Amino acid sequence: MAKIRHPYVAGAFYAGSAESLKRQIENECFLHPHGPGKIPKVSEAGPRRIVGLICPHAGYMYSGPVAAHAYYSLAVDGKPEVIVLLGPNHSGLGSALAIMNEGVWRTPLGEVEVEAATANQIVKASKIIDVDAAAHRYEHSIEVQLPFLQYIFGSGFRIVPICFLMQDLTSAREVGEAVARALDGKNAVIIASSDMSHYEPHKTAERKDKMALQAVEAMDEEKFYSIIESYNVTACGYGPIAALITAARMLGAKEAKLLCYRTSGDISGDYSSVVGYAAVQFTK
Repeated sequence: MAKIRHPYVAGAFYAGSAESLKRQIENECFLHPHGPGKIPKVSEAGPRRIVGLICPHAGYMYSGPVAAHAYYSLAVDGKPEVIVLLGPNHSGLGSALAIMNEGVWRTPLGEVEVEAATANQIVKASKIIDVDAAAHRYEHSIEVQLPFLQYIFGSGFRIVPICFLMQDLTSAREVGEAVARALDGKNAVIIASSDMSHYEPHKTAERKDKMALQAVEAMDEEKFYSIIESYNVTACGYGPIAALITAARMLGAKEAKLLCYRTSGDISGDYSSVVGYAAVQFTK
């Protein structure tokens, strides 16, 4: 019997039934005024230049339109076979760096299989990642990416989920290097799930986030960390972002580009205390 990772935030962060979830992804994300403004069509013979993406992971009502920019780009770029999903661990459960190497993840849109071979290659290449499903059970950062991927690609892809409780630069780089080695020669994409500044006035959040995102666009994870630390940028997935930068460089990415930046204030109209959201693509 396959291990099933049941949805934890369905009905809360995103709609709980297949039909309403599809409508939500279309109307409240892709077609939203802050979204790309059109529904993506998968380019079957796409160039497949995207190596990685940074996507936010709040409720779709808030960050869905920003995430839609990243997923629109991915659809136009063609179809990856393996998607490595890197997310921070908000629950505090399980191992410090935790991967799932078997089973399926379920959402209202169906099931997605874990790509065992790639997961095991990553574990072998890294020395610091544990196989541990407990860390993933109540974690939303990776889960909220799946309905977007299922909406675009159906069930024709497999995933490798990695959850970061430990987010120091050395560990993040080590994970990034292991991921790059395991993905070498594969048709794969890495998605780092992170929101940016949390609960600050809009102008402050935007100023700090833009500085951090400039370091991301320069593909300089060391500078990214120094900005995070110096200016106290409260991005929750800074480890996944640094791991992605490391891996993307090793996999031949030449450019990182900010596709969209908004805050929750842009959606709610309350600019006094916001969360920042960014969509970034890494291309070769």
